[in-house]
Amino acid sequence: MDAFLEWITNNPSYAHYSVLGLACFEALIGIGLFISGALLLSLAIFLYAQQLLSIEAILALAFTGAVIGDQSGFWIGRWIGPAFHTSQFATRYRRHIDRTETLIRRYGWGAILIGRIIPAIRSIVPLVTGISEYSALKYIIFDLLAVGIWTTLLGLAVIGTSSLFVG
Repeated sequence: MDAFLEWITNNPSYAHYSVLGLACFEALIGIGLFISGALLLSLAIFLYAQQLLSIEAILALAFTGAVIGDQSGFWIGRWIGPAFHTSQFATRYRRHIDRTETLIRRYGWGAILIGRIIPAIRSIVPLVTGISEYSALKYIIFDLLAVGIWTTLLGLAVIGTSSLFVG
């Protein structure tokens, strides 16, 4: 991570892409299981503390990246449909998928909100929601709301912790 932070300091024009990309990748099915939200938080704190990006830019880019990732997962789920459950990926991550399906069945739109906050299922909720044939319009509305809440929490964490790294 240090090498990347040094590189981004020397190439600040790529800071925007790094926030957008990391927010998108951590929400994407498959990739999101391996990319921790802590990486995005660390990068955002660094960029803000070093004044490479404003908090407004960081949050707008994170919001956009998260929406792109979530919506991609939902529409991939719609495209794949119920056949997904027999895939090798579904077999490998059965426990996470089962938890997510239970959450969606039990709480519906609330699962979308909760799923955005819980890292272990963040990238799976959109896919499973798409597979379950949940209303696309409802999903878009609740996903935008959930990403808005998530972005607000990210902003509070960045502002609240960045002072620890300045000086």
